[in-house]
Parts: sequence; structure tokens; C-alpha cells
Amino acid sequence: MTSPVEVRPEDQAKTTAGNYFVANYPPFSFWKPERKEEVFAALRQPPLPGTPLGIYVHLPFCRKRCHFCYFRVYTGAAAKRDRVTAYVDAVLHELELYSQTPLVAGRRPRYVYFGGGTPSFLSVEQLTQLFNGMKRRLAWDEVEEVTFECEPGTLNDEKLQALRDLGVTRLSLGIENFDDEILRSNGRAHLSKEIYRAYDFARSIGFKQINVDLIAGMLNETEANWKQCIRKVVELAADCVTIYQMEIPFNTTIYREMHERGEIVAPVADWPTKRAWVGDAFAELERAGYTVTSAYTAVRDPQAFRFLYRDYLWKGADMVSLGLSSFGHFRGTHYQNEKDFGPYAERLASGELPVFRALGMTEEEKLIREVILHMKTGRLDRNYFREKFATDILARFAGPLANLGAAGYVTIAGDYVLLNRDGLLRVDELLAEFFLPQHVHARYT
Repeated sequence: MTSPVEVRPEDQAKTTAGNYFVANYPPFSFWKPERKEEVFAALRQPPLPGTPLGIYVHLPFCRKRCHFCYFRVYTGAAAKRDRVTAYVDAVLHELELYSQTPLVAGRRPRYVYFGGGTPSFLSVEQLTQLFNGMKRRLAWDEVEEVTFECEPGTLNDEKLQALRDLGVTRLSLGIENFDDEILRSNGRAHLSKEIYRAYDFARSIGFKQINVDLIAGMLNETEANWKQCIRKVVELAADCVTIYQMEIPFNTTIYREMHERGEIVAPVADWPTKRAWVGDAFAELERAGYTVTSAYTAVRDPQAFRFLYRDYLWKGADMVSLGLSSFGHFRGTHYQNEKDFGPYAERLASGELPVFRALGMTEEEKLIREVILHMKTGRLDRNYFREKFATDILARFAGPLANLGAAGYVTIAGDYVLLNRDGLLRVDELLAEFFLPQHVHARYT
């Protein structure tokens, strides 16, 4: 049988349209509306002992839509104040419904993550309503981390002060690039001066952790610009740096423009260039004292600055997912909410949870899910999988590990599977090695 390492389209040099980043398993295309009952069945059961609970909140409003964005977002007239306030009311009603289920009732979440869209699009009044309303429905006294994504141009001193006072511990700034022309050509709403203003004030008022996001290979980006971006990040001394490699999903404005022109290849850096740029960035960050903790992150002090949303979620934590189009997970069952505001609000108004599709995993799929997500950290712990799944991963995945070893990406060191830097930089294209046969060449989203 031919190894997926040899045939994955992402291994080609050019950046073509499609999804590259593997966020979950099984692929989203296998999550089906006819399987919604599986998540409702999970909610009728008590939680599995020792399973942490988290909350994800999707806030789908932005000042403008980035050209590379593929998330469900609303801008302009669709993001007016009254609609945002109505959305906050709906999210709180959704959490109220979850808080009454046997699986969630009385539990203390360990992490809360606000993603988007642009969570910082909300006003201080709306943020206060949202945070306080959530705390009344599920107590936050055991919350260890509250992550909040921000677009720098939506931040001012009052809003940053409010976010800190409301309990945000991990502020995540979507910088993406420091060059104004590159930001403009990629459809970003903010410019460089707003980055520094927001970062400096956030640092001055003592947020526990500040993360900054960059994207390697944006439209019109050059190697010189990329090196300058890394130098500026090092100068900022951000606690965590998250770097993604540019991809062009089908539902982006970049892809639509390419399709209208009859072009196939996206006008961005090719994959070898993006991998090289991220490799250079990691090396430069390591020289500045950072530690690379995953295929996408470098952290100044891994003991002080953890990312609990990722760590808990990748180990199978339950997650209440609030808001339209958001993804959650209960007792080994995936689910996604309704994708548009109308159906989402209508189902909540009728007292029904707005689940759109779901998938209950088999035990084998649960194992594979954790294996591929842990691979993104560059290391698999044989004893962890023995204890949790009663499985020896060296035996169960002997074929995939041999393929990756022969390709020069993986070594076995005692009870650990180690992915080298070359493998880590291209990990998403390697993960299909571990997929079940029916998932290898299937549509991912």
C-alpha cells in the first residue's frame, strides 16, 4: 500500500486552494446532522470521572473580513450594536440550557476561550454582560485560564482594563504582520501603530500572559519582511508567539478572486518557503530564550506560560461550545452548532440547543484523535497512551511510525516518539499516516 507521506497534495511545492491545517479527527466532513442525537445522549449522562470541562465562545463580529478568513463572521450592517447585544443574550441562554443538563450541571470549568471573529469587537458594556452572565450560570472559581482573542485596532485603554478586571489571563493579539502595506493587501483592519499602542498598554497593566499571532506567507510577503517581523516580536518579548503557515481554504475571498480569474495557485509563498520561514523564526526565538512547544508555538517560559485550552482539549476534555458555527466535544462526541444567526437564534428561542451536526467517536477514533493532536507537540508518550487507552502505540502504529521514520521525520527514544524540526514544520501533512483508511483521502471539512 502506498504511504500517504508520498502522495499527500500538501507535499507539493505550490500553495494550492484547500485546507491544510488539521484541527480535529475524524475529519469534519464525517460529522452529520442525522447524528445530532449522539451529543444529546451524551448530555443526558454524568461526566466521566476526572474529565475537565472547558468553555469555548465564538463571537462572529469583525470590523472587516480578512481575505484569508474562512470563519463565520459578520461585518458592517450585520454587526450593528443591537445585533451584537442580541447575540450575547442568545449565547447566555445557550449556556443556561447546558447548565441544566446532567453532564454539565454543577461542574466548574477549568478554562474559557473567547474566539472569533473578533471578540474585542464587543463594547465594554457587552463584554461585562457576557462575562458576568456566564459566571452566574457556571461558577468560574476553578478557572485556570481565560483566553481572549483581540484585533489590535478594536482595543483602547478602557477595554483592555475591563478585560483584565473581568478575568482574562491570556490576551491573544492577532498581529499577523507588522507591515502596513501587507496588512492592507490581506484585508486586515488594523495597522502597525495600533499593534504597539495595544501591546504596550496591555503590558503596562499586568496581563498574566500575552500571546501574539503571526502568519507566514501572507499575500505580498517577502523574506526580508518576515525576518523583520520576527525581530519585532523578539523586541516585544511576548510571552507566547503563535505562527501559522498561510493556507487558502475554498470559502475565502482570496480563493473566490483566484477562481474568477481562472487561476489555481494562490499568490502566496510556496510550502517549502513557508516552512523555511517558520523554521528560521523558531531558531531566532530559541536564540532569544524561547522554547518551541508545538508546531505553531514558542514560549518564553513553558512553566509560567502554559496554554491550557490546547492542553486540555488535545487530551479529550469536555468542552461546552457556545455561539453559531462553534465546535464542542462531550464524552467522545463531537458537535458543531448551526452556522447562521437565524437558525441559531430560532432554535434557542424554542428552548432547543442549536446543534447542527455531530459524530460520536469509536474507541479507536478517540485514540487516533489524541495521537495526531499530540504529534503536533513533537512528542508522543508511550506510557500516557498505555494508561489512558490500554494501547501500545509503538505496536498499534508500527506502520505509520516506520513510514515517518524512513522519511526522516521520526525517531523512537525509549518510551517516546520524537518528531524532528523538519517533521514538526510539516506535521499537518504527515498526520494522515495515522488516519483510518476511510478518512485518508476524504474531504476534510
